Amino acid sequence: MADNEFREPSISLTRVYTRSGDAGTTLLVNGRRVRKDDPRVEAYGTVDELNACIGRARESLRAATGRDAGLGRLDGILLRVQHELFNLGSEVATDPGSVRERQPRVLESQVERLEAEIDSMNGELRPLESFVLPGGSAVNADLHVCRTVCRRAERRVVALMSSEHDLRLVARYLNRLSDALFVWSRWVCQCMGDAEVQWQPNATL
Repeated sequence: MADNEFREPSISLTRVYTRSGDAGTTLLVNGRRVRKDDPRVEAYGTVDELNACIGRARESLRAATGRDAGLGRLDGILLRVQHELFNLGSEVATDPGSVRERQPRVLESQVERLEAEIDSMNGELRPLESFVLPGGSAVNADLHVCRTVCRRAERRVVALMSSEHDLRLVARYLNRLSDALFVWSRWVCQCMGDAEVQWQPNATL
């Protein structure tokens, strides 16, 4: 399925609050009402948190583009990832067996594209000679926050995986995305001329 074959959203919101969740429940995409602490809600809620963190990282990136015009390349990638995460969240927020044919979801081609981007940008980096700590720039730190939230989203999705509802592709996408976020955090440091913060095991002795 090509990206343009997904069903377009048909949403018309006139009210922000409905009071329907006041008792601690919410609706899944397929209409079933569940508790707000349901593992499925926790999973797609964490994907939503990740999307917000990536939006914050994009704003940090835009603020830094004056130092290196090439950073715009990453901004475009991150915007695409935000759209992909929304599609992915739609699948996670749907009961097993209820995902419709044209419902937005993650694709194999999107995992492959992330892998190609990881290989390309990692090839531009100096070899990693030590573990690195988040920091060196606001963009780097924001991307590391995204990476850790992405790992948590992956753990929440893995907890849902069963023979009934195959979320392996979703988990693979999140796994690749966390790797990509690590590479991108290093890449922005190199583009901006910032030194990476390397782990020093004896620094506190």
